[in-house]
Amino acid sequence: MWAFFAVLAAVFASLTAIFSKIGLTDMDSNLATAIRVSFILFLSWGIVLFTGAANGVKAASANSLLFLFLSAITTCLSWLFYFKALQLGDVSKVAPVDKLSVPVTILLSFLVLGEPCTFKTATGGILVTLGSAVIIL
Repeated sequence: MWAFFAVLAAVFASLTAIFSKIGLTDMDSNLATAIRVSFILFLSWGIVLFTGAANGVKAASANSLLFLFLSAITTCLSWLFYFKALQLGDVSKVAPVDKLSVPVTILLSFLVLGEPCTFKTATGGILVTLGSAVIIL
């Protein structure tokens, strides 16, 4: 089931890149990021309230909140840099280079989380790296 949701995430991420590039027309990339985040905040809290998941806030541990906060910081920085790159470059080049996050994530999942790094996973990470290198060069 995770693969289904991962494919949906990829489809929507690709649409995000296209819509973002169009939305950046004549707008500062930092302002565009802030506006986008405001929309995301409204939409995600709407989903949480609609599904009744808001009750889980009380049960959230300090550790979970700390790492969600750190995730928010890194997400913010990632989006700011991504939007600046989209503003300056072609989406067909920026988006694949942004996906260098895949091999970096594979490496960090192995080093930090202790997840297995199989031959298949490592090969996929290397191929993504090579693909991004071709686009950069």
